[in-house]
Amino acid sequence: MCIRDRYQRRVRGGKPGHGMEPKPDSFPGHGSFTSRVATLDDIPELTSLMRRSIKRLLQPYLPPAAVEASFEVMGVDSQLVVDGTYMVVEEAGQVVGCGGWSWRTTPFGGDHSLGRDDAALDPQAEPARIRAMYTDPEHTRRGIGRLVIALCEEAAMDAGFRSFELTATPAGVPLYEACGYQVTRQWTHISTDGVELPMARMNKGGVLHDVADVHECER
Repeated sequence: MCIRDRYQRRVRGGKPGHGMEPKPDSFPGHGSFTSRVATLDDIPELTSLMRRSIKRLLQPYLPPAAVEASFEVMGVDSQLVVDGTYMVVEEAGQVVGCGGWSWRTTPFGGDHSLGRDDAALDPQAEPARIRAMYTDPEHTRRGIGRLVIALCEEAAMDAGFRSFELTATPAGVPLYEACGYQVTRQWTHISTDGVELPMARMNKGGVLHDVADVHECER
């Protein structure tokens, strides 16, 4: 059985991304946060949250031109939603954070980004991708980012992966380091308008965060 079939058989509620009934999980120690798998109906709200997050949370790290250029390599990747590997965290019915993982090769970016590769990864030899992590700017420093990472790592390990890789902006590096990721490569992405964007690849072995024990977080 291929990685796609093996994972999608585990997704609760039906075919990933296509109108499945959300089944939220709650977490001790996380107040009123619940999580569920995202559906295509969530995309407008996710798009709005991501835009707010990019504009506000990158400002302390990048000049205005670079913040604007970041939209070129960030945003909604609807393939993650269709695959059933994208999570949302809610509080009182409002989406306050989101993020996902992938068994596909694409390392980062949204539907509009260049360099996408939908080929399946080999879980025995390659790391799962941690993708598209965003927190609502009004809800930072409440443990949402770390909770989403824990959920993604747990799901990826259930699908057979034992290591993880992500691409980080400067704003995300402190959170990911706190979650056990290490910078393995740094480079400068040049946008189509010639704006420089600092990027980092970060990797982690198969040590799983226990979702129930996640309490303190930078994001």
